[in-house]
Amino acid sequence: MKLLLLGPGASWSTADVAAGLRYGLKAHGVEVVDYALDARIARAQGWLHYNWRRAKKRNPAIPKPNVADVFFQAGHEALAMALYHDVDAVLAVSGMFLHPDVVVMMKRAHLKVVVLFTESPYDQAKELEMARLVDGCWTNERTSVTAFQAVNPHSGYLPHAWHPERHRPGPQAGDDEVPAHDVVFVGSSFQERTAWLSAIDWTGIDLGLYGSWEGIHKTHRLRPFVKAQQIDNVTTAALYRRAKVGLNLYRTSIGWGKHAQHITHADSLNPRAYELAACGAFHLSHHRGEVREVFGARVPTFTTPAEGEALIRQWLEDGAGRAKIAAELPACVAESSWATRATTVIGDLQTLLQRRAA
Repeated sequence: MKLLLLGPGASWSTADVAAGLRYGLKAHGVEVVDYALDARIARAQGWLHYNWRRAKKRNPAIPKPNVADVFFQAGHEALAMALYHDVDAVLAVSGMFLHPDVVVMMKRAHLKVVVLFTESPYDQAKELEMARLVDGCWTNERTSVTAFQAVNPHSGYLPHAWHPERHRPGPQAGDDEVPAHDVVFVGSSFQERTAWLSAIDWTGIDLGLYGSWEGIHKTHRLRPFVKAQQIDNVTTAALYRRAKVGLNLYRTSIGWGKHAQHITHADSLNPRAYELAACGAFHLSHHRGEVREVFGARVPTFTTPAEGEALIRQWLEDGAGRAKIAAELPACVAESSWATRATTVIGDLQTLLQRRAA
């Protein structure tokens, strides 16, 4: 099987999903042709705006390129690449920055197009629009499957996973190059996360915040804890292994800002949950249905900042308890690597391709 793997367009979290899926597919002998949408978006934006500025000198009324123009310019060459390499199917990760007209053209060329959606239920409305266009799809949230199947019968649930080359328990080469915090969190500064972290008294606790925290101003009480922006997945895994306590704070925001809407329910684990466990990192988590199902009592959960702070201080004092639980976590996700998840993708794709052949 040969696939065109169409990247997510983002260079961080969803890019890690694409990297894991690529690893899993190749581990099972799938030939993967990469289409780096993130780099092409940056190039398309520069190219379109450069030419717009030049053209504006002769024609001041010429419209400025918009986001849709950039996405189309960045994605339309995927059609030519898929045809040139004669792939069996196009597999897009996320699809949030993939212009729908690119999918329409691929379908006209009789290409099979499938998408692994990664932002359910937060961006589910946009994902459902794309799901209507493609041959098949998977969602990362199990409570969203029914909504996807209503618009595309070839929809399924594909949980997140961990990368076998990046997420390993025990000290790894290079781990000692990152700080060893009491508590560490790697993620983006959604409003609810900022509020939750701000409600805790961090006196006497070495907290390390990593990821996208540009919205935290210089005088914000969390600012001293912000250590680095946009770190890679390898560094993230090292931070998890070095910390005494990892945090898994689930987002609820649909978009950004103070007035963003919020989801009311979700069940599924995020990538952070699998990665922390695969690294053998003791961690605490917001409650979600799959947390108890996958980990039992090995991942203590909380709902309020007060509960979270009590758990943090309790477990920071219990090194032996943390070590015992940490040693048990990798086994909980042993069958949840991207190598395993890829078997579902390959099997579903084979079914779709057999239907086309028939």
